This record gives sequence, C-alpha cells and structure tokens, in this order.
Amino acid sequence: MSNYGPPPGAPQDPSGQPTPPVPPPAPAYGQPSVPPPPPAPGYGAPAAPTGYGAAPAGYGYGGPTPPYASWGARAGAFIIDGLVGAVAMIPFWIGYGLLIGGAAAGGVSEYDPSTGTYTPPGEPNGALMAIGGLLMFIGFLVSLAFLFWNYGLKQGKTGYSIGKGVLGIKVIKEADGQVLGTWLSIGRFFVHYLDQLACYIGYLWPLWDDKRQTFADKILSTIVINEPKQ
Repeated sequence: MSNYGPPPGAPQDPSGQPTPPVPPPAPAYGQPSVPPPPPAPGYGAPAAPTGYGAAPAGYGYGGPTPPYASWGARAGAFIIDGLVGAVAMIPFWIGYGLLIGGAAAGGVSEYDPSTGTYTPPGEPNGALMAIGGLLMFIGFLVSLAFLFWNYGLKQGKTGYSIGKGVLGIKVIKEADGQVLGTWLSIGRFFVHYLDQLACYIGYLWPLWDDKRQTFADKILSTIVINEPKQ
C-alpha cells in the first residue's frame, strides 16, 4: 500500500482525486476581524478598584449621584443641636443671673435734693457673686464638653450629631464616603463661622448648590447625605 495516497475516508471528486480543503471565508470589506482574547494579568498586576468611590458603586470618581440631604433637613438638625447645646448652657446663665444680682444687692447711689449730694450705694453681696461666677465657669466647661462630644467624638466617628441622627442625615468625606474623624469634624465646626459672613449666605448656599454644600463643606470637601441612623 502506497504511503502517498489520500487517507481513508477523505472526500474525493468523481475523477478519484481528493477534494482540497475549503479555506475559511475572508471577512467582508470593512468588517473587523475577531480580536484575539486579552492576555491574562500577570502576577502582581493591580486589580480593578472596588469599594466606596469606585465606579459605579461609590459617590466619587464617576459613581452615582449621592442622596444629598435637603436644606430643610440640615437646618432642622442645626436647630436640634442648638437646643441641646442651650440646655448645656443652663448653669452658665443661672450663674450669670446670680452674679448680676449679687452686684446689684448694694443698690445704687441716689440723689438727695435737700443736700444736693448722692448717697453712696451699699456693699454688693460678695457670696452671691462668688457662687454666680462659679456656676458660670462650670456652665462654660459643660458647654465646651458638649460641643467636643457632639461635633467631635460623636459626629467624627459616626457621621451623626444629635440633630443629624434624629433627622437621618450624615456628614461624610466627598472623596471616599468615610466619616470625618474627631479633629476634622471639630475643624468643620469652626470653619462654619465662614458661613456667617455676608448675612449668613454660606448657610443658605445649599438651597441652590448642586451638591447642597455650605462654604465649610466646599473648603473641607465634605457632603451631607440622607442616610437614616441604624
């Protein structure tokens, strides 16, 4: 048997010769050829970004628009925090009243028309003034401690002050959605004083701003979103 003949079962034409194989059809003019599959990433190649801030899951870097808190919710949270802070100031105002009362206990000088002279006032109540001064100092410390706890520790670690927690809004970093941390949150409290310039225009800015940010938010790159406290 010859080694140069066609293999058994190969198709043949009527003359007995094997039929040549049909080449694959060429792509039509202008039609792109099928690209080869991409190579597998090598060892140590960086993985695609995931997590908060990666598109499309996060709010930054091309992710979806975050549910920005309304101006009304922000104003309501501000009022609630202010009312609680006013309660913390009660010892201060009690002490202030006692201090003024003690100073006025001696009365005031009075004019005597018969002699044309003024009668000297009496002695102020020193004990009452001392108690009042002490209560003012205690009230100042209590108020300062409340501000540090509410806007630093609580808001910095959870994103919620007392008022924000009641109304279900949360302050976060715009870049990655993380909470601010104690010191950045405290700094934001003081930067809010810039919002009071020009008739408190900074506090009104969220009414027409696309991201509903105040001046302090823009300076520190923070946003406030709707996220009820769990």
